[in-house]
Amino acid sequence: MTKAEIVAQIAQKTGIEKVAIQATVEEFMNVVKESLADGENVYLRGFGSFIIKKRAEKTGRNISKNTTIIIPAHNIPSFKPAKTFVSDVKKNNK
Repeated sequence: MTKAEIVAQIAQKTGIEKVAIQATVEEFMNVVKESLADGENVYLRGFGSFIIKKRAEKTGRNISKNTTIIIPAHNIPSFKPAKTFVSDVKKNNK
């Protein structure tokens, strides 16, 4: 499902204009990105959590040059679904 399909479905279910919903969805995504960039996790009860995972520094290999490289420590965004989210998906997959 694409962002446009999400906007269309919400507009159909709520009767709100697509333009307003598009702006709301865009701003929601911007707020989540900004919060994660600032190091803050985002928790949505019953849906899931957008969290920052810290990756430690490690040694990797450049296979083409046969050399070792140091991959610096870094943060990556991650999504952890809520238990109810997971159980609902499992029920509907059968």
